[in-house]
Amino acid sequence: MNALGMIEVYSFTTAVCVADVCAKAAEIEVIAFDRNRPVSPDVPAPLVMIVKISGEVGAVQAAVQAGVAYAKSKGKYIVSHIIANPGTDVDKMAYLMDINKDKFNKKLPKTMRKEADE
Repeated sequence: MNALGMIEVYSFTTAVCVADVCAKAAEIEVIAFDRNRPVSPDVPAPLVMIVKISGEVGAVQAAVQAGVAYAKSKGKYIVSHIIANPGTDVDKMAYLMDINKDKFNKKLPKTMRKEADE
């Protein structure tokens, strides 16, 4: 993984649309979706999602920029971050809470799947 990009938004639908915008904006791979159900009544939505993407640093920067612009246009943007050249433990963390890790994410190496389940 050359770079990891993360975009946190409100709602599952917004996360899927952000992932689509990112994939169309640059040559990246959408690697995971994380979810969180905030307990605070101050949060304006019942679901917070994180879209995680990977690719070359420049491509991830362009994709995150496009995804952030989309989320902001819908009023659903929370925060974003890019990690260039992440370490191997960061690779593992990118998949740790993926909503599809148990059934659908077959690209995660078996050794990482075992560690994530422990």
